[in-house]
Amino acid sequence: VQLVESGRGLVQPGGSLRLSCVGSGLTFSSYVMRWYRQAPGKERELVAGISVAGGTTNYPDSMKGRFTISRDNAKNTVYLQMNNLKPEDTAVYYCNARWGVTYIYWGQGTQVTVSS
Repeated sequence: VQLVESGRGLVQPGGSLRLSCVGSGLTFSSYVMRWYRQAPGKERELVAGISVAGGTTNYPDSMKGRFTISRDNAKNTVYLQMNNLKPEDTAVYYCNARWGVTYIYWGQGTQVTVSS
């Protein structure tokens, strides 16, 4: 199983960025997908989650309104659209696939830096 994130970059405060994560080696449409992030010296935290069919999404309160998760099961891809980015959004962003409590996979992470 592989999850490969892309879309890393340096963006100015207030800017936007879209991350993508392509899955292979798994029945992508059966997995709940999530994005997490980890900033230096901090614990990994949930950014957004989406149900298998994409009909339900969830975000921590601190992410609501700026981040949008979506998926395209035909392309085995999950996206994270990030708007109005702030310096505190600087982190490594990880894609996560989960089926039950047994099958959990992580991507290698992609760096997002928000700085002027």
